[in-house]
Amino acid sequence: MIELLRARRSIRAYTPEPIEPQKLALLKEAVLRSPSSRNIDPWEFLFVDDRALLAKLAVCKPHGADFLAQAALGIVVCGDSRASDTWIEDCASAVILVQMTAQSLGLGSCWVQVRCRMFDAQTTSEQYLQRLLHLPEHLKVECLIATGYPAEEREPLPREDLKDAKIHGNTYRV
Repeated sequence: MIELLRARRSIRAYTPEPIEPQKLALLKEAVLRSPSSRNIDPWEFLFVDDRALLAKLAVCKPHGADFLAQAALGIVVCGDSRASDTWIEDCASAVILVQMTAQSLGLGSCWVQVRCRMFDAQTTSEQYLQRLLHLPEHLKVECLIATGYPAEEREPLPREDLKDAKIHGNTYRV
């Protein structure tokens, strides 16, 4: 696991190669095996591979989503706000598992933040996606995950670049 963590980087450039059905099945299994508070599983996932729809996902906010148009897959991560007050945390757990699974399969991925982002001055990114994807109001969009075969190589972060000062023993210290 630590080697996967060391190698994983956000990938924002993808080849046009589709993801094989066997690998898609493993990505789906990964999100469904994700832990959730009280085992409520408040999440829902849309696996989008339609090129026209991926292009529409890529404009859900002014910056930081355009690479979705080139990804083989966009995973829309939603949480049912009626089912659990921990839907955000539960969705985040599922996301890291699917990203690590993607890494283990030779795929790259990148989180695209949606919650609390704007599509334009009057419309949130979430509202845009709810309309586009016909989502019911109680399904909140946490993020999108661009996934595909990497068209770029990113070096792992060197150990010395990690921020050890962010870890404290027993009590917080400055």
